[in-house]
Amino acid sequence: MDDALQYRDVQMNLVRPKAPVMGTVIANDLCMRGKSASFVKHTVIDVSGTPLAGAFQAGQSFGVIPPGVDAQGKPHKVRLYSIACASWGEDGQAMHLSTTPKRVIDEFMLQKLADDPGDHSLFLGVCSNYLCNLVEGDKVALSGPQGKRFLLPKHVNEHDYLFLATGTGIAPFRGMLLELLTGSQGPVSSRIDLVMGTPYTTDLLYDDLFRSLAAEHPNFNYHTAISREANPQYVGQLIGNEIDYFADLLQRSATLIYVCGLEGMETGLFDTLRKHDLADGYLTRKGEQFKATERCKLEVY
Repeated sequence: MDDALQYRDVQMNLVRPKAPVMGTVIANDLCMRGKSASFVKHTVIDVSGTPLAGAFQAGQSFGVIPPGVDAQGKPHKVRLYSIACASWGEDGQAMHLSTTPKRVIDEFMLQKLADDPGDHSLFLGVCSNYLCNLVEGDKVALSGPQGKRFLLPKHVNEHDYLFLATGTGIAPFRGMLLELLTGSQGPVSSRIDLVMGTPYTTDLLYDDLFRSLAAEHPNFNYHTAISREANPQYVGQLIGNEIDYFADLLQRSATLIYVCGLEGMETGLFDTLRKHDLADGYLTRKGEQFKATERCKLEVY
């Protein structure tokens, strides 16, 4: 790996899911721009006195083990959630970590042949709704941290950044931006662009924070791609529609792209990069497929 792309040293798996530690919820508030059909929370958990304290980095994730058992009577498995704060936490002492859970409310779909094809009942996501229901003082079982590649580089001032997110994929970028613009190594002089994609303007997460950071730091630019309002566009389309603006950033040899959110965003980005001859350095071709290089970091689902 190029020395300029070395990562910070991180700790992993300090707490295993089979032996979780208990954190305490200290805040759990909606973080959307306005009234929305979605419900997304900014959840802050006190991990002081546990191995997680002081041991997490922006871009990593941690595990939540919801109480109870599944349909087979087995304890629920761990679910991973992206850390939404900087490495110094919400409290400045790395004792309070945060994440961005979204309530999952969906209609039942066939999973196996034995399922009832006439069952169209609603179901609730086990862990997302558990997290969103928590109130101040509640205890929650945690593991982690996880992740060693979707991180800021070791030498943050030597790079420029393009962050692309949909929905709760914004979580790691909240922490990264706070580190780049307000931390001991910041504010960096690097060019930073964040593109946030949502169906509606009211679905935007942490919108006030990003607008405030953009107003304060001229090297940070915040863009929104709204897909179900007037002049709809997805994240990849926004970049293509404003390619004259983004081309300068993408042509810089030190630029890193980070993508977090729905898998379709990856496809849209790849198509835009190839269409405008900007894929060099970010994509490599293997047969008929294109793969991301170390300069294009993906966390998609």
